[in-house]
Amino acid sequence: MLDLEYAQLSDCGRVRPHNEDYLGCAAPVHGAATRAPGWLFALADGVGGQDAGEVASQLAVETLLSGFRAAPEDEPYLTLLPRLVQQANAKVFEAAAPTGSSMATTVVACALRYDRVVVSHAGDSRCYRIRRGQAQALTRDHTVAGEHLSLGLLNAGEYAKAETRHLLTRSLGTALFVNVETREHQLLPGDLLLLCSDGLHGALNAGDIAGRIADTLAPRDSLDDAARGLVDLANQRDGSDNVSVQLIRIRGVERVGMYRGRPYKLA
Repeated sequence: MLDLEYAQLSDCGRVRPHNEDYLGCAAPVHGAATRAPGWLFALADGVGGQDAGEVASQLAVETLLSGFRAAPEDEPYLTLLPRLVQQANAKVFEAAAPTGSSMATTVVACALRYDRVVVSHAGDSRCYRIRRGQAQALTRDHTVAGEHLSLGLLNAGEYAKAETRHLLTRSLGTALFVNVETREHQLLPGDLLLLCSDGLHGALNAGDIAGRIADTLAPRDSLDDAARGLVDLANQRDGSDNVSVQLIRIRGVERVGMYRGRPYKLA
C-alpha cells in the first residue's frame, strides 16, 4: 500500500491584502471493500487582477476533491484526473457567467496510488519531484514565455527574464473547455512531491527549492518546517504574491504492473 505524509501551507505574502490561492487534499477511505486507497492533492492560484480570483480557486479545488471522492473505483487516474479538471473548469466558467465577471484560476493536481502519480495542470502552478536532492519540474508553465521555451525559442536564462512569463495561455474559467495537460510518473520511496503557486517558483529556482528542503529536513525531519521554510524564503526573496505549497513525502510504495488497463502486484 502507498504510504505517505504531507504538509501544506498558504501565505498572503508581503504585499497583497488577501489570499487568492487555495489548496486541499482528499485522503483514501481505508477499509473500503473495493477501492484501492488513493490520494488527491490540488492547488489553485486565482488569477490576479481578475474578478473574484479567490472564489475561482476555491471552487476549482473543492470540485476536484468532491469529484475524486465520488469517482468510480475502477476509473484509471490518467482519465479521471483530466475529467475532473474539466469539471472544475466548467464550474468556474458557469459561476462567472451570470454576473459577467472574468474570474479564472490556475490549477495543478496530483493523484497518487500504488507506485505512481498522475499530474494534471492548466496554468503556471507547478509540481516538482525531489529525488536524491535534485528537484525536477513535472509540469511546464502554460504561459506565453513557457510555450516559447517549449518550442526552443527561448533558453532558460531568457525565460527567467521574459516579461511574458506571467501571461497565461491556459487557465480555468476563461472558456467552457480547457486544454488539460496530464502525465504519469513512477514514484520511489524517499521521493518528495512539491505543488506550488508562482509565488514560490517565481522567487526560487529548482536549486533553491531542493536546497531549502534539504537544509530544513536534515536537522528536524519535519515537513511542516520544510513548508514554512520555503514560504519564508520566498517572502524574503520577493513576497509580492501569495505563496502556497504542498509537500508530499513518499515513505513506501506498492509495486504494480499493468495488464489490459488493470494493475497487478509485482513480487
